[in-house]
Amino acid sequence: MLTDEELLRYSRQILLQQVDIDGQLKLKNSRVLVVGLGGLGSPVALYLAAAGVGELHLADFDSVDLTNLQRQIIHDTANVGESKVDSASRRLRLINPLIKLVAHRSALDADSLAEVISAVDLVLDCSDNFATREAVNKACVAARKPLVSGAAIRLEGQLSVFDSRQPASPCYHCLYGHGSEAELTCSEAGVIGPLVGLVGSLQALEALKVLAGFGEPLVGRLLLVDALSTRFRELRVKRDPACSVCGTGHE
Repeated sequence: MLTDEELLRYSRQILLQQVDIDGQLKLKNSRVLVVGLGGLGSPVALYLAAAGVGELHLADFDSVDLTNLQRQIIHDTANVGESKVDSASRRLRLINPLIKLVAHRSALDADSLAEVISAVDLVLDCSDNFATREAVNKACVAARKPLVSGAAIRLEGQLSVFDSRQPASPCYHCLYGHGSEAELTCSEAGVIGPLVGLVGSLQALEALKVLAGFGEPLVGRLLLVDALSTRFRELRVKRDPACSVCGTGHE
């Protein structure tokens, strides 16, 4: 049940008929993994904690750098040099002391990813490299856990939800295959701060929709964000039967 404090704290979203008491209870009983506590992971973690997701697993092996502060809003100047997990955890406890935080400060390999993902209900990929995204996707498909994936670089962002519990849902690999040989990072190509805030906020929204069971999540759809012209475009994405991760012959 929800306590009186929880009813008051979450009252504005409980007022929504799409959420209500039942939806808030689902959020309270949910366990979520956030992979990466940078530009995307910052708004994701902040909004999920504020919304009352009961247990947040925070995964990042990096420490806070001065160059992060332009966009990674969960950290501040006093946190430079500190573990991003520790920095984020301190901020989240101040926002909502009612939730449980689980720290993962080491890089997650295939075995540890499988173990961590088996312990949660949903995963948000907020990482900044293709290898991590591929590994997270593969583990989510194997564990049949929904994955909310976001990315942003320069002035462009994208977002989708991959839910292997749904037969028609594609996975990350269906969409991107083996990726690009010339993969760039924010440190090489640059990125505008509000763009990662926008994409991360949308990731948090999609996660709440999946967890509480309302609305139409971005399953089978890819949302493209053009920050330069402030335009949004949506593409339909189909599952690839020959996909080496989720295809018929690999189930």
